[in-house]
Amino acid sequence: MTTPVIARRWTNWGGNQQAHATDILTPGTVDEVAAQVKEASGSGRRIKVVGSGHSFTAIAVANDQRLFLHRLAGLVSIDGSLVTVQAGMPLHVLNALLAEHGLAMPNLGDIDQQTVAGAISTGTHGTGAEHATLASCVEAVKLVTGSGDVLAVGKDDPIFPAARLGLGALGILVEVTLRCVEAFTLLADERPMPLAEVLAGLDQWIPANDHVEFYWYPYTDRAQLKINNKVPAHDKPLSRFRGWMDDEFLSNTVFGAVCRLGKVAPGTVPTISAVAARALTARTYTERSDRVFCTPRRVHFTEMEYEVPRAALPEVISALPRIIEGLPFKVQFPVEVRFTGPDDVWLSHGYGRESAYVAVHQFTGVEYEPYFRAVEAVCQPLGGRPHWGKLHYRSADDLRPAYEKFDDFVAVRDRLDPARVFTNEYLDRVLG
Repeated sequence: MTTPVIARRWTNWGGNQQAHATDILTPGTVDEVAAQVKEASGSGRRIKVVGSGHSFTAIAVANDQRLFLHRLAGLVSIDGSLVTVQAGMPLHVLNALLAEHGLAMPNLGDIDQQTVAGAISTGTHGTGAEHATLASCVEAVKLVTGSGDVLAVGKDDPIFPAARLGLGALGILVEVTLRCVEAFTLLADERPMPLAEVLAGLDQWIPANDHVEFYWYPYTDRAQLKINNKVPAHDKPLSRFRGWMDDEFLSNTVFGAVCRLGKVAPGTVPTISAVAARALTARTYTERSDRVFCTPRRVHFTEMEYEVPRAALPEVISALPRIIEGLPFKVQFPVEVRFTGPDDVWLSHGYGRESAYVAVHQFTGVEYEPYFRAVEAVCQPLGGRPHWGKLHYRSADDLRPAYEKFDDFVAVRDRLDPARVFTNEYLDRVLG
């Protein structure tokens, strides 16, 4: 497990958020967390938990007391398919632990460095019409409220739909119970295709396959389609060399060098994107599920991701070339598109509807705001909901209409943290 660097000055993974905390807290027990919260509540101070720093928003920015959960990162219990872990456990540790016990998460995003608490609290998700956010896999949580009380919240509790995805606004998660599944193997089918063919085939592929996503390469008409399906046998392993070549050398080493070149010579970006899109080759292989879902991301970036009703996706995709061509800078990263089914988690982006997610990125240190704002301007009128951990420019006033249970969530916040021990500027903006 990676231990965070305990320093008052903090920068997130994307390099776009910084903070300087007055104090650093590193509790090793739930009782210590409760005592620290009680002290903060009594003195009018604030505490903000920081996980792995993989949020691009300021959701984890702490300018008073910053609390790390890396000492609360162990296994609590396994009861059949229900696995309870301490909330500071990173996802990659969870995945390895589950595999040792013949279990797996039913779905994952493409990064496994987040803590369990951070992943569920911001709406981390993968892709698949029968899946939703990771928060939808939560069966129970234990959290420390703003008064320092330890509260267990199960499925029968009326605040359960709020506590599963709480933005860090309701309390400090200390334990999470996850509904897991029997370990499984995925068959990954990845192939380059014209974007028009990908879009034309989505209505057929999404219901017919377990997991579907695609990447569109700006300045081209090319995309990469990725389809993953559960299979009974791990009989088509990717060679070690091919895995290293694709996922380490090309996707990280070469791509990082290309991004650095594009940063100093922006005029090269469209040509590089066209060459990269044409150089893509198909591959089909089997592997343990989490090793297919998650890939190493060593090239740092900033990101915005919007959820829109699935039927609205063509309108968003058709607007992207016009947006990108009109920017005063170049876009180096492909656009990622994923799909999920509805859930009943109050602040889940996919609450109550079939969703398409459109993620736009820029290399760290490269201008991004005009790009992200233009994409948001397309998505918001379509009923779009921004990913809580990724950059956006929304506030409580315009988020409230997008979430049927917004005021119910705020009422739970008022109950569990009336003194706003856990707030920061981001939460003040998005929750009021």
